[in-house]
Amino acid sequence: MPPASRAIGVVECLCEYVRQSPGTELGWLAALRDPVVGRALAGMHREPARGWTLEALGRTAGASKSVLDDRFREYLGVAPMGYLTLWRLQLAGRQLRTSGATIAEVAEAVGYGSEASFSRAFKRHVGEAPGEWRKG
Repeated sequence: MPPASRAIGVVECLCEYVRQSPGTELGWLAALRDPVVGRALAGMHREPARGWTLEALGRTAGASKSVLDDRFREYLGVAPMGYLTLWRLQLAGRQLRTSGATIAEVAEAVGYGSEASFSRAFKRHVGEAPGEWRKG
C-alpha cells in the first residue's frame, strides 16, 4: 500500500473512532468531538500565526470566553491560550529542524511579534534556545 493510502486509512480510522465514541472520555480526540472546543482547535490549527485572543477564539467557537476556557480545561487540562502556545512552539520546533528559515522568520510564522519574545517562550517551554534546538 502506498504511503499516501496508508495515511488516508489512518485518518479515516480516527474519524470513525471519533464519530462512534460515546463522548464520555477526555483528551484530544474527545475535545475534537466537542463542538465548542473542536471549532476552537480547528481555528488555531488552521491559523496558528493569527493574533488570537480568548475573545476571538470564543467567537470562532461560538461560545463565551468562560465556556470555552472551562471546556478546554475539562477536555485537555490546559487553558486555550496555553494550548495555543504549545501548538505554536511545536510547529516552530518542526520548522527549526526541517527548514532553512531564520529564527525571526519562524517566530513570525507561528505568531510571535518578535524574535526575542519567541526565543524566551521557546526556551521556557522546550528547555533550549531555538538555535540550540535547531543544531540538536
